[in-house]
Amino acid sequence: MSALKDSLKNEYTKQILRVTGVRKASLQQRKTPHYRMPMLEEAGGWMRLDKYKGPEIPASEWEDLTYTTYSSDPTTYFAPITSATGEIELKGFWEYGKADLDGVWTSNAEKCPSIVKWVESIGARFGRVQLLRMSANTMRETRWGLHLDNNNQGNPENQGWVVRVWLELTDDPSSALVVRPTEFDRKGEVKIALPKYQQAVVDSEYLWHGGHHTSDHVRYAVI
Repeated sequence: MSALKDSLKNEYTKQILRVTGVRKASLQQRKTPHYRMPMLEEAGGWMRLDKYKGPEIPASEWEDLTYTTYSSDPTTYFAPITSATGEIELKGFWEYGKADLDGVWTSNAEKCPSIVKWVESIGARFGRVQLLRMSANTMRETRWGLHLDNNNQGNPENQGWVVRVWLELTDDPSSALVVRPTEFDRKGEVKIALPKYQQAVVDSEYLWHGGHHTSDHVRYAVI
């Protein structure tokens, strides 16, 4: 029964659930007056950047952190490096009446100085910074889980539109971020390859996205 239930979690049944209103999307794409980077918009909402060229980041900086997860996705864990309050939690900044900007370092930050230095080197305000730990999944599971991030709730319209930067820490040919401009448009789907130290910027409140990874080893990345 469990295998049958899992197999029913695919983008086709998901589309039926959307149409019938049984499973509504938690977020919708929206246009707002926020400033958006023209280069990113012209590129379709994502850009592959140069690879990280700094000092080698030791595995202890991601393996020794304190992780937590959402009940909706037991295969993916997050170690908050910043949060709205400095606590190890996954609550949105808006739950504290804040925009997803000016994140407060958590106790995890003390264990990953190289990653903290990388974040600070970006030279921009940042909100949520998290280590992602992801087990293997199938493309069916990835497409079932495509979603939009709630990055801009409570973000004043005179501020810039919040996007996400990705830094892959482990190396596997299968590691990718799957993105789509519309939820069920497979023709518009792009798989952003993410080998070790690949960096990318993604408008994750515009692009439906999900991580894909088929290797036996666990995947880690900074988002």
